[in-house]
Amino acid sequence: MDMEAQWIVGFVDGEGCFHVSINRHAEMTTGYQVLPEFTIVQHKRDVQLLYAIKAYFGCGVVRTNHDDRMAYRVRGLQHLQNVIVPFFEKNQLRTMKQHDFRKFCQILAKIQAGDHLKPQGLEEIRDIKQQMNHYKLRYSPALMET
Repeated sequence: MDMEAQWIVGFVDGEGCFHVSINRHAEMTTGYQVLPEFTIVQHKRDVQLLYAIKAYFGCGVVRTNHDDRMAYRVRGLQHLQNVIVPFFEKNQLRTMKQHDFRKFCQILAKIQAGDHLKPQGLEEIRDIKQQMNHYKLRYSPALMET
């Protein structure tokens, strides 16, 4: 299946997510693990779209998400920074997900700098994470510019 960049952008605007989990993990320096992730979820009947997107990017995995849903996920920092981020920097999202993408990039930069291994850096990452994925808010031009 041929994929075009703008089609992927539109699909991600509707179905994608830039997400960061912060989980307790006793073996980590701060006691927490920071897990950035780019995800697209679809019903299993459309799993071929997820495999086509995976082939386009050349990274990530397609796995069962819940029940009859499948997910394309990219979690590796190298793939996020070297494949996913450059793609969405070149091909900008058009919904509030552009705001989430910018916040996601801020968190990736903090991880790259090792800030997630320090209590203050972890708190800064938490603060940025709290500003993501709030689609129930009305459109705000100011929010899109942050």
